[in-house]
Order: sequence, then C-alpha cells, then structure tokens
Amino acid sequence: MAEGRYYRDQNAWRDLQKFLPERLQLSDQDAPEEDFWDWNGHTIHLDRYRNPAAKARVVLHHGVGTNGRQMSLILGAPLSKLGFETVAIDNLGYGMTSVARRTNPTYDDWVQVVVDFLAAENARDPKPTVLYGLSAGGMLTYHVAAAAPKEAVRGIVGMTFLDQRDQQVRDQTAHDIVTARVGIPAMALVAGSPIGRMRYSMRLASKMSALANDRGAMKVFNKDKTSAGNSMSIAFLDSYLNYAPAIEPGDFDRCPVLLTQPGQDRWTPRHLSTPVLSKIQKVEVRETTLENAGHFPLEDPGLQQMVGQVAAFVTEVTA
Repeated sequence: MAEGRYYRDQNAWRDLQKFLPERLQLSDQDAPEEDFWDWNGHTIHLDRYRNPAAKARVVLHHGVGTNGRQMSLILGAPLSKLGFETVAIDNLGYGMTSVARRTNPTYDDWVQVVVDFLAAENARDPKPTVLYGLSAGGMLTYHVAAAAPKEAVRGIVGMTFLDQRDQQVRDQTAHDIVTARVGIPAMALVAGSPIGRMRYSMRLASKMSALANDRGAMKVFNKDKTSAGNSMSIAFLDSYLNYAPAIEPGDFDRCPVLLTQPGQDRWTPRHLSTPVLSKIQKVEVRETTLENAGHFPLEDPGLQQMVGQVAAFVTEVTA
C-alpha cells in the first residue's frame, strides 16, 4: 500500500469550516480518525467515526466538486454524536486517496470501489448500512445500491439524483450549453484513445460556481485541488456521463430512498431529480427541503434539518 496522505496536514477543510455554524467546526481532538483501505493498488482514504456499539453505519459519498472531509463536516460528525457509526470515502481522484500509477480510473470504478468496500466493512463489523451522497454522490448511492447485493444497503439518501444520460440534466449541470451539446459527445469519441487520459478541469466541465452560495466559501473550494479545484480524465468524465445502472429506476426494488433537496440550490434544483425519482415505484421515496441551504449546505436551518431527517431515516430503515 502506498503511503497515506492526511487531512491533518491540509488547511483547506479548516478554512472551509469557518463558513459553517460554530457547532459544526472540528478541532484536532474531534476530527475523524483517518484510515486507509487498499483497493486494486489504490490507497483509499477514509474518514471514520468508529462506534462498535452503534446499531447502524452511514457511508458518506462526495460528488465531483467535494471530498470526504467535507462530508464529515456537515454530516459525518453530527451523526456520530447521535450514536451512529460514520465513514466518509474519498473516491478515486479526490481527497486524500492515492491512485495507483499508470492507471486511469473511470466512474465504473467509483461504483465498484463502494460495492467492494461495503463487503469489506460487513466482514469487519456487520451493521445495517445506509448510503448518503451529496451532488453526484447522490446518484452514486443509487448506482451502488443497484449493483451491490440487496442486503448490503438498507437505504439511500441523496442531495440530488442526477441521471446524466438525460439531456436536460446535462444542459443544466454542465459549465455551459456548448459543453453539454458539443463537448460531451466529443469526449465520447476520444475516451477510449490515449487522449482519454488527458485531465480536464472540473470547473470547466461543470457549473462549479454554484457549488456554494457563499462567495468566500467558493474561493476556498476553488483553490482546493482535492475537491472543487480538481481535474479528472476525459475517460472518467465520459463514463460518468454515460453510466448505465445495474437496475433502471423503473425496476429499482432494493431499498427506500430519501431526497434531501437544498432549498436554495443554484446548481441542481429539484426538477433535475425527477427523471430518476418519478420512475421509482417499487420502494418508498421520501423527500424533504432544506431551508435556506445551497448545493453544498453551509446554512441553517437546512443543516439542522438535514441531520435530523437523515438520522430519523437511518433509524427507521435499519430497525
């Protein structure tokens, strides 16, 4: 396993948490335990709040403009204080995860990382598990639940559920209409060639400027090469934009679904989740609106509502 990189040596998350309510700001004493897991030669970074006595585990997923520590700040730490075990994953290419040399991971790998991680966690300490995902992480929870054994996931929570195969979703979440209508098809033509290894700024690929509603926070995000300031390969972007789930929404029967839609989301408003959620009929779909909250929520009362709603959902579906 490669030598791990640590958030304890990074200032970006410390700078970002200054924009959060004081109760959510972490010190070195109550920051998550930093752990590592080897997956196919990659060193996957994990933010853990262990609790052997917890009745449920919540696995947290970032999107394409965030990382695991940012998930720990807004939800992992608060849920741990309520008695849940939480673990936030830095997926391939983000956060403190180290990608193996001479590899070019795709979104398919993102899904498989989590499927395999759930199996490893269950072998280590069996607990009923719920998945939470912010932004693109919301749809990742769905893709994982569709691909994993049915018993592996008791429920999924998403801040949004985006099917990037839908043209309206592409048009409204891409950086601009030219990227959505011309750039994305062009990526598909070269993704399998050596050009597919070229890296593309996520700030140019997506509407990253709408990640947070606070300008000061956006400056912190954009400078952070482990989150919003990151770049990913063309092959990854193509696979993300065209991923087909193991079970399409009309046939999804794995577990209940909760949408926690930020009320002031300028990137992915509620209607962009409709192509997915409207088709899910075989399991319960719930939703709640987080008042005053942006896409990455920094604001109360939305943050308080999110923790309360997720905690209640996890308690119910894992009982």
